[in-house]
Amino acid sequence: MNKSHIYILTVIAGGILIGFMAFSGFSPESDQASDFDTFADIALVDYEGNERTLAEFRGQPLVINSWATWCPFCRAELPDFARLQQQYQDEDVVVIAIDRRESRERSMEYTDQIDVTDRMLFLLDDSDTFYQTIGGFSMPETIFVNSSGQIVVHKRGPMELDEMQEHVEKIIRN
Repeated sequence: MNKSHIYILTVIAGGILIGFMAFSGFSPESDQASDFDTFADIALVDYEGNERTLAEFRGQPLVINSWATWCPFCRAELPDFARLQQQYQDEDVVVIAIDRRESRERSMEYTDQIDVTDRMLFLLDDSDTFYQTIGGFSMPETIFVNSSGQIVVHKRGPMELDEMQEHVEKIIRN
């Protein structure tokens, strides 16, 4: 196959991907309000092995990040999420990182290495139900929920700390 064929196939594949994204309503960030209850009762496990649900945090502003150790963008964000938790703890914001289908040992080994294990809440989702329920499309994905239980922002892809702060301001002021 020569270079012109590869170029044509690349353009066609890109067009199909863009068409799919437009048809499916994909957006890197959505400000449409959705309901926290769609995923609040999913069974997750904390680092101590206790079963937990997000419903425990009903009524509080939440930042819920879906991540994995194999995702370089996810790994880069975790220290910023820990800083975010510290910065907004007086506002009762809870930052939760949900690891996708990895063992407690693998997840905790990484969070210990970067010294964030005790600075925010880490939960494990062995079945990947949370990611599937939120319509996961990319990695990482982060949901910002206000205290009324509305998803104010669903961010697909990585963020810097300043963008995280901007979205937290939206959920504590709504």
